[in-house]
This record gives sequence, structure tokens and C-alpha cells, in this order.
Amino acid sequence: MASSTHESSDVRDGILAVGQRIMASKGFSGVGINEILTTASVPKGSFYHYFASKDAFGQALLTTYFDQYLAEMDRTLGRTGSSNAQRLLAYFGDWRDGQSHQDCQGKCLAVKLGAEVADLSETMRTAMQLGTSGIVARLARAIQAGQADRSLTVDADPAELAESLYQLWMGASVLAKVARNAQPFDVAMATTRRLLQLPG
Repeated sequence: MASSTHESSDVRDGILAVGQRIMASKGFSGVGINEILTTASVPKGSFYHYFASKDAFGQALLTTYFDQYLAEMDRTLGRTGSSNAQRLLAYFGDWRDGQSHQDCQGKCLAVKLGAEVADLSETMRTAMQLGTSGIVARLARAIQAGQADRSLTVDADPAELAESLYQLWMGASVLAKVARNAQPFDVAMATTRRLLQLPG
């Protein structure tokens, strides 16, 4: 029984991983269930064993994506041997690197699916909101910690500053996709340093 449960979990995880990879490129509406299952080498009839609908799949996809993203973010912002200011800059540097793939089409589902799924599905919108709120909350804690260890001298409300920075980088990611170059990230990084009152 344990082996069967483990195998079932592996198949579900495989479908989600393939779905994430394809939808990061094509969006949610532009991808059919058949394409995902064929790529994942899973029989068509198996999908509804794991997910009640495409909407439920989308919710699970976003939940899994943000769980992984926030865990990686925690590792970046929790690195030892550097100040909180340095960790924040490392996080945004990682963002730039991750979103510069494939002519700046990137890998971030929040960037790719944000506007699309907010109009398509309330459950996916809620999953997106929970995930992005988790990102902003972590940024706010890092800013507050930077103020405490004096690596940041900026006198601003951490929550408001975190929200502004996240909006800045989300916007830069969309513009980079349109321009197909990383110049918007250069502007975002310069603005980030200015907002955090860090030398350029």
C-alpha cells in the first residue's frame, strides 16, 4: 500500500512538474490537458484520478510552485556570512537571472499567469494571492532585519517598501518579456538600490 501511494504521488508530482514547465512558456489557456499528459507519458484517463478539473490542476500547480519558490527564497534570505542588505540584493539578482532565460520569457509562474488566471478562476486567483503575499511578507521581514542590523539605513515602513519592490520587479519582468532583453531588470536593480538607500 505504501509503495502504491508513493507511486501515485510520484505520478501526480510528474504531471505538475511538466505542467509547470509548459505553462511557464505558453500560459494556462494555451495548454491543453492532452499536451501535458503526452509530455509526462501519463495515460489520458489518469488525469482525473489526480485532479478533479483543469481548474483544480491549476490551483495545485500554483500551490506547489509557490511552496518551492518560498522555500528557495527562505534559503537565499537566510544565508549566513552576509548582511540582510546583501541577501536582499542576492534575491533580486536571482530574480533577474531566473527571468532572463529564453529571451527574457522567464520561468516565473506569477509573472506568466498572474493577469490571466485572476480573470479565469477564483481558486487560482486565491492561490496566486497567497503565494505573492508570502513573497512580500518575506521581503518585509528581510527589510526589517536589515534595519535592525543597520545594513539598511532606509527609514521606511518595511511592509510598504516590500510591496513597492515586489510591484517594481513584477513590472520589470513583464516589460522584459515585451522587450525581450534584460534592460528593465537593470533599471529595477538601480531603483531597488535607491529605494533601499544602498550605493550603486
